[in-house]
Order: sequence, then C-alpha cells, then structure tokens
Amino acid sequence: MNKREERLNALIKTDLPLWEQGVRFAGMDEAGRGPLAGNVVAACVIMPREPLLSWVDDSKKLSPQRREKVYDEIMSIALFVGVGRASPEEIDRYNILEATKMAMRRAAEGANADLFLIDALSGLGLSGEERGIIHGDALCYAIAAASVIAKVTRDREMPLLDQQYPGYGFSQHKGYGTAQHIAALKSLGPCPAHRRSFIGHFV
Repeated sequence: MNKREERLNALIKTDLPLWEQGVRFAGMDEAGRGPLAGNVVAACVIMPREPLLSWVDDSKKLSPQRREKVYDEIMSIALFVGVGRASPEEIDRYNILEATKMAMRRAAEGANADLFLIDALSGLGLSGEERGIIHGDALCYAIAAASVIAKVTRDREMPLLDQQYPGYGFSQHKGYGTAQHIAALKSLGPCPAHRRSFIGHFV
C-alpha cells in the first residue's frame, strides 16, 4: 500500500461506518476566515461511497494545481455540492464566526442529509443532526472534499476582485495579510472588498 492509499484509508475512517449504516451525510468546511479581504466561502458536499477519489485531502495539503484537478473530480461525482458565501460587509456586521455560520447555512440549503459533519463548528441550525469535528478536513473524507470545493471556489474569486480593484495584488495573496498586501493597503487605503473589522491597525 502506498502513502496515498494509506492516507485515503485513514481519511475514510469517519465516513465508512456511516456509509455502511446507510446514513445520508454531508461534509462541510469553509475557506477564507483569516484574510483581510474577500468573502468567507463555505461548501457542503455529499460524496458517494464509490468511486473513492484518491487525492481528496485537506485542501491545505494539496498544491493549487492538484486542488483544481481534485475539484473537478469531486464536481463530477458528488451527489450534492452547495456553496455559500458571506460578504465583507456581513463579516464586519456580525463578526467572522457568525458570518462563517451564515455561509455554511447557505451552502447547506437543499442538501438532503440526515447528518452534517462540520469542520470544527456546530450549532448552525441545519435541517439534520450536526457533528462538529476538530481538524475535520484532515480526518473525514466528506469534510476534506468540502474543503477543496470551498478553497478552489474562493481562490477563483480573488482574481476577479483583482480586476475590479487593481493594485492590491488579490490574485497573488488571495486577500491574506502579506507584506505586499499591507503595503498596498497603507498606500491605497481600503477598497470595498476589505473587511474593515480586520484592517483597523493597518490603515
């Protein structure tokens, strides 16, 4: 057994008993809680037991090129994929935790699931049972799949923001607080894509 097969076998330990019991369950994760700009994006994914996608993993462990390929593979076989967003304005109004929950509720709309496995969070008020799993994107196949969908979706949005608000380098740093981004923020001031509650000490 190679390392990729070992990783997949470890990842499905949460999912396998649920599949065997016939539970219809979804994995949920988000991307973009930490950046200074852009949406927080959540995904809700219901994966079939077969075929298993060998490269599904915590999105942070995959290269951007690999993530794009895995994204396409997930989209081609998933039983359900939902994406939800919360805007910078909503993040500022409600705080990042509540905005993340809001994005997750939006992602789960229409998901026919009895159980929602959620990376680190619970108490969302979804239509089925909720189970928060700490480091779920590294421990659960369905949550890992959701992490890939959320990350790729958000990363694809940032070049569009770069075109809309040039000069900040959104295509490069994806809104995170890099030295380049902070220098641009100090030079240009904030744009509508910035989270005012995150940038107070930079401007």
